[in-house]
Amino acid sequence: MTLEELGYNKRFEAFRIEQKLNDFEIGRIIAEHKERYTVKTTQGEYEAEITGNMRFSAVSREDFPAVGDWVALSTYDADSALIHKILPRFSIIKRQAVGQFGEIQVIATNIDYAFLVQAVDRDFNLNRLERYLTICYSSKVDPIIILTKTDLINDQEKAKIIENVNQRLPNIPVFAISNETQDGYEALIRIIEKAKTFCMLGSSGVGKSTLLNNLSDRKIMKTDSISHSTSKGRHITSHRELIVLGNGGILIDTPGMREVGITDTTNGLETTFDKIISLSQNCKFKDCTHTNEIGCSVLAAVENGEIEMNSYENYLKLEREKAHFESTVAEKRNKEKEFGKMQKNYKKDMRKNKY
Repeated sequence: MTLEELGYNKRFEAFRIEQKLNDFEIGRIIAEHKERYTVKTTQGEYEAEITGNMRFSAVSREDFPAVGDWVALSTYDADSALIHKILPRFSIIKRQAVGQFGEIQVIATNIDYAFLVQAVDRDFNLNRLERYLTICYSSKVDPIIILTKTDLINDQEKAKIIENVNQRLPNIPVFAISNETQDGYEALIRIIEKAKTFCMLGSSGVGKSTLLNNLSDRKIMKTDSISHSTSKGRHITSHRELIVLGNGGILIDTPGMREVGITDTTNGLETTFDKIISLSQNCKFKDCTHTNEIGCSVLAAVENGEIEMNSYENYLKLEREKAHFESTVAEKRNKEKEFGKMQKNYKKDMRKNKY
């Protein structure tokens, strides 16, 4: 398999030449297991870890490799290697680390398209889709909505769900499929491009692993049924893994995510809720919060039905979440800065006392 078939392109090659990385092999991380990585190269697959220098200089989790990364590595036996450098990423899908305020968890990198997977029988939730869309737009990744388990509802119910999605989330491709009958697969397969990387995002139990197995024509991931006691999906996929499909497309499966905290610091939220943002330009007050102000164009649009109440409330929720994340990150940086100053002054005092 060539590097190009794994998604390598001219941008990565230009960086390799610029950085004079000729003495290193180039590979792509296809799996991650607690800071140990499986890297695929033209010579085969290697179990790799990062160098001590990379670990020491890392400021945050984003400085560590992730599935989808292109890396420069050196091999030291038949199947082992050391990662020396991460090539610049053109996209990063990330979320707030669960239970760690201000911390980021990288889900996957160098992604072209994200499959936003929801089951129509129990998991379907437009608010959650808007959350995933915000993550995609913030990450510079094109979203594609996939509705699974359509064999569990009738055609009228399916048509209504698709209509609801199109009304609230216009201009996003929507594919309705059944993993059991494979209805809808033909249309889905047609959009999977050779050497382009797709990532699947969704809760546990929505059929991501079965979808991957069907698209690859072989059983790669374990699958399981929904828990009858909790009606929630069981976590079958326990790690991220990159798979090259038979038609040349590249697909990354991810563990199910019950918590998807946004880390939007660009315009992801603005793109997802572009209608609200556009209307807000007509508000009477420039600092309008769109909650109770007189002359608020957004509230007027909600009242006359131009904007759905659920979408409006979801926007306010995500806006508060974004503001909280940004303030937490800023507070953390200030603390780190103060700690750095304290260390610097301490070392300075120690040198003075020494002489």
